[in-house]
Amino acid sequence: MKTILFFCCICSLTGFGQTVVSGTVTNSKGIPLPDINIFISPETGNDIIAYDVTDEKGNYRLEFTTPDEELKINVTGIGYSTTVEAIKNKNQVKKFILGQADFVLQEVVIESKPIVKKGDTINYNVSSFSKEQDRSISDVLKRIPGLEVRTDGKIYYQGKPINKYYIEGLDLLEGRYSLANENLSHKEVSKIQVLENHQPVKVLDSLVFSDNAALNIKLKNNYSFSGQAVAGTGFIPLLWEVNATPMLFTKQSQSLLSYQANNTGNNIAAQLQNLTIDNLQNTLGNNNFKTDWVSIQQLATPPLTDKRWLGNNVNIISLNHLQKLKHNYQLKMAASYLNDYQRQKGYTKTLFITPTESISLTEEKQNFLYNNSMQATITLLKNAEKNYFSNHLDFEGFWEGQYGHAMSNNEDVAQRVNNHYYKITNNFKTIFPLGKQLLTLQAYAFYSQTPQSLHVEPGQFTGILNGNNPYRQLSQHINLQQAGSDTSISFTKGINALSLETQLGFRQENQHLQSHITTTGNTVLDNNFANDLKWLSTKGYLQFSTQIKTESIRVSITAPFNFYTISLRDRLFNSSTALRWLTFEPRISTIYNINNSWSWSSSVNISNHFGNINEIHYGYLLHDYRSISRRDTPLPESLEQVYTTGINYRNPEAACFATVSYTYNNALNNLLYQTEVFDTGATQFQALLRENHRQNHNINARVNKNFLPLKTNIILTANYGISQSEQILNNIITPVQNHSWGFGTKIDADILTWLNLESQSGWIFSKNRVQANQNPTIIQQNHLINLNFYISDNQYFAFKNEYIANNLFSETLQYVFSDITYRYSLKNKKIDFDLQINNLFNTTTFRTIEVSNFSYVETAFSLRPRQVIAKIRFTI
Repeated sequence: MKTILFFCCICSLTGFGQTVVSGTVTNSKGIPLPDINIFISPETGNDIIAYDVTDEKGNYRLEFTTPDEELKINVTGIGYSTTVEAIKNKNQVKKFILGQADFVLQEVVIESKPIVKKGDTINYNVSSFSKEQDRSISDVLKRIPGLEVRTDGKIYYQGKPINKYYIEGLDLLEGRYSLANENLSHKEVSKIQVLENHQPVKVLDSLVFSDNAALNIKLKNNYSFSGQAVAGTGFIPLLWEVNATPMLFTKQSQSLLSYQANNTGNNIAAQLQNLTIDNLQNTLGNNNFKTDWVSIQQLATPPLTDKRWLGNNVNIISLNHLQKLKHNYQLKMAASYLNDYQRQKGYTKTLFITPTESISLTEEKQNFLYNNSMQATITLLKNAEKNYFSNHLDFEGFWEGQYGHAMSNNEDVAQRVNNHYYKITNNFKTIFPLGKQLLTLQAYAFYSQTPQSLHVEPGQFTGILNGNNPYRQLSQHINLQQAGSDTSISFTKGINALSLETQLGFRQENQHLQSHITTTGNTVLDNNFANDLKWLSTKGYLQFSTQIKTESIRVSITAPFNFYTISLRDRLFNSSTALRWLTFEPRISTIYNINNSWSWSSSVNISNHFGNINEIHYGYLLHDYRSISRRDTPLPESLEQVYTTGINYRNPEAACFATVSYTYNNALNNLLYQTEVFDTGATQFQALLRENHRQNHNINARVNKNFLPLKTNIILTANYGISQSEQILNNIITPVQNHSWGFGTKIDADILTWLNLESQSGWIFSKNRVQANQNPTIIQQNHLINLNFYISDNQYFAFKNEYIANNLFSETLQYVFSDITYRYSLKNKKIDFDLQINNLFNTTTFRTIEVSNFSYVETAFSLRPRQVIAKIRFTI
């Protein structure tokens, strides 16, 4: 904590006393002059303190901090006379009139600043942050101060996910930006731009503000043909890796094609995931995502990099094209296919903690997962300053198979799952002026089908399903059909610093859940083990929104009035329910810019949740071989209040960023969930009508300081969380409390001209309490040290080491992983030859532990053995 406060203090010293000099530059006729260079320097020197270039309207703005009282401002432009004027170190507005002049072009060498802030745009010079070992732009992004690239590839700025990822101002990939991030050479990129407070819809730019940032990749050339081609092979066993990803970027079109395949543990499937929040909206709550109703008993993912444990054999194909059309229209087409076969092997030891006893279960598991998916989209977009049009048509299909064997209580349980999912959606939106206001029309529609089945042998839950008599096979069949739409009209008007919006809309969703359980010989059980549930939900909403924006304060107030109806009927149980609610669910958020560096934000959000078809079924559903549930209860209702507050510090010129946030969540629920744990470790899940609260407190902090002259980047993180709730365990109402806290450090430093050090450490602590029983604290720590040696201009050697320690109740386990990489480069031909040895000490098993509400789960995972891989990489 002292270290964090030290860095905050160091950073904050540069955050005060900034001077702003702004104005315009015109010619003698009063015509604004763009692209005029303006810089501030000391009165007696030539050092550049601040620099800017006039925009199309001849405007400029210089922000700087210097103790000098006397300065000079220099105004220069090709074809115009140079003006130098003495000024005082104070805020002022200066207008310059330049006369024409002849000039002689001379050789000028300009060394770009690493970070330049201009308005709401922060420009990072890529060459200032790249290292010799870097190959893709993703490698450089991980070193950019203020940005964070998480393990799933998602990019965050100041603790919030970005809402857009542009390449030359165009959104080619629509959220699947890992494809470009992992394959675009950083040498093709001149700048990485962070667009703060980015409003993606241009027509709303001055009316509806955003507190999220976007990322824009600026290329060195207007025409860029880039990408990479990789071929590799190795052992043990026989390994291969292929990557062919060409990209073409021009002013009129962009294309990215990719074929990748490997069995080396490289999780390339993550490159097809949608990562931006803008593309996850309009999904009708949580019902429009793929739901896995049944599954085999899988092994928990270990807290290791994928290449340590992922036993994959994967192929992906991705085709993406963007074409500019006439009248500011864009046509975007994308298609992708994934085929992935994965193997898992290990065991779990589960300790169920109830108020009266502890139940232990050990399972040896061997699983085989077959994943196939396809996605195709076509988008027509017009994003102009006066109007907006978008129509997005999307198809998704998943064909998944899972096969598993679990050895439990000396019984081999075979499991087989067929998991299919198909969905088609269309999302339409247009915005255009209507008189002195903007009219917005939106229409979203979807249809999906989810046929799934689970087969278990021998049969389980004999007491529930077969009169306590053993039987051979148990099967669960499920099919869920869904169709829905969301249509709205809204009016937006700006009055000085005020923006007013009124939205009227209607949403409806139809769902039909059919399921049945069969036992040996395909015998269908009675209606208690089947469901034929039809669900119709509607929501009519009238929403008033107000935004106030001044120089230092931004306030957003949303006042929605919602009328919900839900009707459900199951003919098998002759049961029907019709419910209605009228709710008021306000949201208020405030951002106060204390000065150019410090800002404070807070928000309050009150919302109602009325459950979905996943949370109610009158007949039994088998979810896996040891989990069965029946939810013959009233519909779940929850009133949720979320309060957040946070302090942000950013000083791009000092390469220092910090954020601290606190979130409190309080939910009032009408149902209390009951879990019955049998002696075999099997669980039966039900819900009872009983009002209860669930509370969560979370604190997160992050400080990032880059010492540019020393080429050293330091990151400090800390978090704390506590959750409190009630559950019914084996018929006893039980308060459950979970605690977790942790902290971490990350350092990237050039120790010598030929040696780079990457160090990362993390500590995670977790424990829970069931009633008054305090259970042991689990401590997990991870330390990473990478040594990168630059042997010569074309030779690179890396020695990577990872130390992990986990305490599992009465013992502490320690693991050391080491990897070696040697690279020889033919720089003139952009070719790399890599030789890698992963898992040098051939560690084959990893054990870890997880804490849930009423259980501890220890997992032992079989890891990939030592492997040697040789690669050749061509940078296009």
